[in-house]
Amino acid sequence: MKKKGEAGAAKNYITRNQAIKKLQCTLSDFRRLCILKGIYPREPRSRKKANKGSTTPASFYYAKDIQYLLHEPVLGKLREHKAFAKKLSRAIGRGEWHLAKNLEESKPVYRLDHIIKERYPTFIDSLRDLDDALSLIVLFVSLPATTTIPASIIANCTQLAAQWQLYVMRTRSLRKVFLSIKGIYFQAEVQGQTVTWLVPYMFTQTVSLALNLLPSAWIPSDLDYRIMLTFLELYQTLLGFVFYKLYTDINLIYPPKLDQVLDEHGAGIGALLLEENGQGLVVVRDDAAQAAESTGPEKRKPNAKDVRKQIKQIGLGGNDAQPALEDDEQRVAAAASNDTSAAQELDVFPSNGAGDEALQPKATSAATGLFEGYFFYLSREVTRPTLEFVIRSFGGQVGWDAVLGAGSPFEENDARITHHVVDRPVVAGAPPRSHPGKRAYIQPQWVVDCINRRTLLPTDQYAPGQVLPPHLSPFVDEDEVRERGGYVPMEARRIGEADVVDADMDAEQDENDEDDEDDDDEEMDEDEEVEEVASKGKKGKTPTPALLAAAKDPKNAALLHAAELEAESRGIESAQFEAELASETKKAKKDSAGPGAKGPKAPKTVSRSQEEQLASIMLTGKQKKLYSKMVYSKDRRAEETAKLVARKQELEKKQQKRGTKGDQVGL
Repeated sequence: MKKKGEAGAAKNYITRNQAIKKLQCTLSDFRRLCILKGIYPREPRSRKKANKGSTTPASFYYAKDIQYLLHEPVLGKLREHKAFAKKLSRAIGRGEWHLAKNLEESKPVYRLDHIIKERYPTFIDSLRDLDDALSLIVLFVSLPATTTIPASIIANCTQLAAQWQLYVMRTRSLRKVFLSIKGIYFQAEVQGQTVTWLVPYMFTQTVSLALNLLPSAWIPSDLDYRIMLTFLELYQTLLGFVFYKLYTDINLIYPPKLDQVLDEHGAGIGALLLEENGQGLVVVRDDAAQAAESTGPEKRKPNAKDVRKQIKQIGLGGNDAQPALEDDEQRVAAAASNDTSAAQELDVFPSNGAGDEALQPKATSAATGLFEGYFFYLSREVTRPTLEFVIRSFGGQVGWDAVLGAGSPFEENDARITHHVVDRPVVAGAPPRSHPGKRAYIQPQWVVDCINRRTLLPTDQYAPGQVLPPHLSPFVDEDEVRERGGYVPMEARRIGEADVVDADMDAEQDENDEDDEDDDDEEMDEDEEVEEVASKGKKGKTPTPALLAAAKDPKNAALLHAAELEAESRGIESAQFEAELASETKKAKKDSAGPGAKGPKAPKTVSRSQEEQLASIMLTGKQKKLYSKMVYSKDRRAEETAKLVARKQELEKKQQKRGTKGDQVGL
């Protein structure tokens, strides 16, 4: 028989006070160790048993974790630092300045390299933990330097944030951007892993010492900066390891060199100079700088899909966007007339041959090269760092006003500018803007919406002074929300319907292009095959109920299997069945996402089907509780969706009334 407290929860768990006594450290040092080592409190099943019969509130940790901390080198360095602080204070009190100077030079410093290797055994593990690291680093970039936060820490965070942006621009890794109330959400794809981080909006951060003074960006004084600085210390070391690996994988030297002159004049990311590994001090300029020397659009090979998009945008565009789009069409036509070998030219980056070729960046796709060949100019009221990072990540060239910093590759009067980004109110009676060349005046949201839609949108709705369209989040899956009974905005439904129509047009055009490339000798055989398929297709001309059910729920394997069996019994071939299923699925999505689709109404009294009631009878008590919770949450979600739909309808009615009143006043 074991005594009480020698086995079970009392043996496996230890309280925080017991852990501090065992480690012989202070509470602040214990918190720092737990943050650095990734140890956090645990919740035992029985707090009374874990606390040996006591009901006093306490935080519990695994006893093995605390035993593991006993052999941590950082703990020894913290003890040495405690002794060092005592010696330094004693020397200063006695006035022994020479001894104090010697002690300061031999100050104990600990390293976190071994902790990074322990917490992240593989490089993929470190990439998965970059979200919080980047968000915290960018947060400290926007904070002011105080006695608590030294200026050296903020400068290091600024350098790390710029290095990350430079890598994302270099590799074209940016995928999504969302302008929210909290800040700007970015998502990049690095070696198959999605990295999402939050960047606050740029405004002056001030620390208020008096409670009666409330500046525009007041930082609360009750924040525990010690905990934040401990996390920052860990994340700075982590990002140093990760960035070194990322830069060396693309054959670049890390860290990139900083041009002090450009940095002092506010060049931002342009102050960092990339260098190739094994090439001495040869500066490797990014794609945007290389394309700025050439004419730009002639380097890009257009295809039939690009031409159709340009024609469609010309038909939908307004007066401001039409000249720029016509110029783009001429450029695309001129590029299409070039030689095929010249049109297929790709950028070749020299390498030393020692790097891993599997990790080298591949050729950019159409989505990552969305702004290739376009020149953007940022007015002085526009936030330059954000838009410069976003535009250059998708292949565009960016110039800016001299007020925003030095290093602009072109000026405002450059005739190559295709888009002029303006974010100021329109003054009534002001003369129209006049610049050389053909350019479209847009608001910053146009850039972000184009990235999320992966296409160039018409600029009519984004012109200066226009009411901007709804800014939808690219992180929300509308189909999943619709399946769960959630609220889908009308703008998202319209976009989904337009995407379905575009996909159908592209598929039809591709089929027509393939048919045109076939030889004339095979026409007779194709006609015979078409007649055979048509004769067999008469049986399945009208869609069957099983096919319609499978089209409405394509993820249901049982419905899909039933539709396949029914088609096989009717003598329909698999190719024809797949074509019919695809067409019916598109029709079902189009009907569900159509603009006339009404939102679900609030179910005051939900009547379940007889099959569900019979099935619930056969459930156990535990399963019935779980099923009732699921039904309740589904009904609540439907009620919330109905409320949002009703609120949307009320807002539309108010807007219509205001519009009619304005028309009457105008008359």
